Amino acid sequence: MLGLDIEELEELEEDAGLGNGGLGRLAACFLDSMATLGLAAYGYGIRYEYGIFAQKIVNGEQQEEPDDWLRFGNPWEKARPEYMLPVNFYGRVEDTPTGKKWVDTQVVFALPYDNPIPGYGNNVVNTLRLWSAKSPVEFNLKFFNDGDYIQAVIDRNIAENISRVLYPNDNFFEGKELRLKQEYFMVAATLQDIIRRYKSSRFGSREVVRTGFDSFPDKVAIQLNDTHPSMAVPELMRILVDVEGLDWDKAWELTKRTCAYTNHTVLPEALERWPCSMLENILPRHMQIIYHINYLFMQDVSKRYPGDMDKMRRMSLIEESGEKRVNMAHLCIVGSHAVNGVAAIHSQILKDSVFRDFYEMDPEKFQNKTNGITPRRWLLLCNPALSDIICEKIGESWVVHLEELQQLKQFAEDAGFQRAVQKAKQENKMRLAELLTKEYNVEINPSSIFDIQVKRIHEYKRQLLNCLHIITMYNRIKKNPNAHFVPRTVMIGGKAAPGYYMAKNIIKLICAVGNVVNNDPIVGDKLKVIYLENYRVTLAEKIMPAADLSEQISTAGTEASGTGNMKFMLNGALTVGTLDGANIEMAEEMGLDNIFIFGMNVEEVEALHRKGYNALDYYNSLPELKQCIDQIQNGFFSAGNPDTFKDVVNALLYHDRYLHNSCEGMISQLVCLVT
Repeated sequence: MLGLDIEELEELEEDAGLGNGGLGRLAACFLDSMATLGLAAYGYGIRYEYGIFAQKIVNGEQQEEPDDWLRFGNPWEKARPEYMLPVNFYGRVEDTPTGKKWVDTQVVFALPYDNPIPGYGNNVVNTLRLWSAKSPVEFNLKFFNDGDYIQAVIDRNIAENISRVLYPNDNFFEGKELRLKQEYFMVAATLQDIIRRYKSSRFGSREVVRTGFDSFPDKVAIQLNDTHPSMAVPELMRILVDVEGLDWDKAWELTKRTCAYTNHTVLPEALERWPCSMLENILPRHMQIIYHINYLFMQDVSKRYPGDMDKMRRMSLIEESGEKRVNMAHLCIVGSHAVNGVAAIHSQILKDSVFRDFYEMDPEKFQNKTNGITPRRWLLLCNPALSDIICEKIGESWVVHLEELQQLKQFAEDAGFQRAVQKAKQENKMRLAELLTKEYNVEINPSSIFDIQVKRIHEYKRQLLNCLHIITMYNRIKKNPNAHFVPRTVMIGGKAAPGYYMAKNIIKLICAVGNVVNNDPIVGDKLKVIYLENYRVTLAEKIMPAADLSEQISTAGTEASGTGNMKFMLNGALTVGTLDGANIEMAEEMGLDNIFIFGMNVEEVEALHRKGYNALDYYNSLPELKQCIDQIQNGFFSAGNPDTFKDVVNALLYHDRYLHNSCEGMISQLVCLVT
């Protein structure tokens, strides 16, 4: 009626700049699923003014641009200034007759913005509440009275930097003061909000009058999504002890019963370890509480393991070697009643190695909760053609009860059903090919195999292994141009953290290889390589339905779970992967006949490291691998400049932490079998 195209309007809407890699997307799926299940759940986060950066590929290299996702406003949010809350920083702690008091603090206000999270077809709408940092209303009167109006305004803006920008690191800890402030800002505002809601609820108001906070854990569950909200443990203790006047033991019991912790990584460089000096400066009362939690916990450890000083050192919340630091994962474990990993193998690794001491001391605390995805977004919404075919055969209840997709097994040999599914896949591929041709000026054969790897760029995810395989395929075509080769379009996408030198080099190498491959007339349309710029949710919604092959090739024991693997599988892509993360459970569910597994399992990886892994042995014994690395080293893909990728070559030959060389031969053979 207005002459507008709804699809054009949808393309104009910005991706919400809230998440960082798979963890943020996982949280969004959780919110959708909880609303659809009718659970009374809230999501809490920070309303970042600038989200994860927008990625530009310029001359084959990643460049970061600010993601100003709020520049035209967000029509889905509603500001709630009536619920604005104070958050304190710095100051000092005083001993008073009524207990400890945190005084002389700097105050920042947390302004909530509410975003509706509707359930599917059930009239339930939950809330995602995001906090924006606001300076106190009053100016610094000293500067103002001295005539320095500009300085007064600048100081006000500094306070609001807390919610200015999202740190773009994924699976890497960066111990910056602003990051600690962000983490505490979210936790402090959220806990105040939770306690306000508990006290004002009909049940809470009666119970608070009658028994105080005894029923708090029965009505409130706080799930700590990785260690980023770990300050919730000392903050809840501070509120219960210092503000509400509970004794320590009672407050500790309530805190443990309320909090639970989800671990999302086993990588040591990703585990948060905050310097004690920084915590003492920014959050002095919380540092006191953490010290006391650790003191009492060390007493428990000492009673359980008398004289075992090494175990006490390993389990302490305070790491003493070098600069004193707080191990935030240990704080979460000690302060929670449940700890879970996000795939069966990941949870087992936590128990066997990363948190082994804690598991041995308190085994019933450890659980597994394998990650998942919402089928509403990742099939029904993004792949309407396939969804319609499924609904015609088994009805629509699978949208909420995904296990009902098993009913499709009876149609597996049905020629008509097979044709319909193939037609839907081909239409999705043609749409994506048209988009890629327009965006990248590379002619894509929509009948080629779409071989796709999209995720954050990290050495453990082994995009570099994929690149070695591309070079191997290229060399095979060049060696025998007339041999049978099923045409393939390899797409790799993802963002590298701005400070992650090797990840950015890997992007540069993939683009350089693609430039050679795509412009080689002998190769033609047998092989094309596309680097998907600025990978994000809206692009993923176009990629997943069109994929033929899903690359999930992390070194066994490094990927906690993965959810991209599930999205590809739900849209009918075949998985090429290692026995890592959720791949293992996917393989168990679908049977090994329907997934292409290669490489070592966790035990074999550990055994190889113990034995002594020498990448040069593989380089010298695998001719195709040697040719790949020599080409990179000799400048074949960098206009004859041998220094361009010398650090990549050096990593492959002398610092191959993630065993690329040991798998290159296997993946080359395996992916040929897939075709």
